[in-house]
Amino acid sequence: MAKAASLANKQRVPKFFKKYLSKSVLDIGAGADPVVPHAQIFDLPQGDANNILDYLQSETFDCVHSSHCLEHMHDPKKSLKDWWTLVKPGGYLITIVPHEDLYEQFNWPSIFNNDHKATFRLKGDVSWSPVSINIYDECRKLDGCSILEHKLWDTNFDYELLFPKNQKPKNHRAFWNRQISSIARRIKKRSLRKKFLQFQLSRGYPIDQTSKSDALAQIELVCQKS
Repeated sequence: MAKAASLANKQRVPKFFKKYLSKSVLDIGAGADPVVPHAQIFDLPQGDANNILDYLQSETFDCVHSSHCLEHMHDPKKSLKDWWTLVKPGGYLITIVPHEDLYEQFNWPSIFNNDHKATFRLKGDVSWSPVSINIYDECRKLDGCSILEHKLWDTNFDYELLFPKNQKPKNHRAFWNRQISSIARRIKKRSLRKKFLQFQLSRGYPIDQTSKSDALAQIELVCQKS
C-alpha cells in the first residue's frame, strides 16, 4: 500500500515513537516511505524479504517494522518467524496487515490486489477465507514473544459501504466505474463522496475505501522479544 507508514504514523502518539522506534529500526517493504527517517529500508532493491535471513544477521535490530508487506510473502508464517529472528532480545516487532473483512470484503482471490497471498484476522477460529491467518495466534507462537499492543484500525471506514457477503462482485476496473472512482477521490466533502460510492456499490461494484478515501482497514500488533 502506497504511503502505508505515513498513514499509520498519523494515528500514532509521540510516546509510540519514543518507546518502539527511537533506536535501530529495520523497515521491511518500506519503499520510499520509511516509518522513521533513520530506519534501514529493506525492499526489492535490497533483496527478497521472503528469504531475508540470506541478507541480514539475527538479532540485529531494536525494532523490525513492516506495514502491508506480510500479505505479499509466499509463506507469511515463515516470513513472520524470519523477521522475528532479526529482533534483538528486548526489542520489538511491529506488524501491520490488511483486515480480511474490511479489505478483501469476503472475496478471494483479492479483488483489489492480485499479489496478496493470504488474508488476516485478528482473532477467532472461523473465517470465510481459505487462506486466512490468525495473526494474533501466529505472533503468540513466536519464541519469547509478548504481545504488547493489538488493534483493529478502521479509522474513517464506512461500514455501510462494505460489499455484501455472498454476493458476486462485478469487475471494479470496468471503464465507467473507474471514471466514477476518479471523480469520487477528488471530492473532499464526505457526504457527497459517499453518494458516488453508494451508487457504485448499488451497481455491484466493491469499494476499496483505502484508495478512494482516507479510510484504514488494517490490523496492527506490537510484540516484544524476551
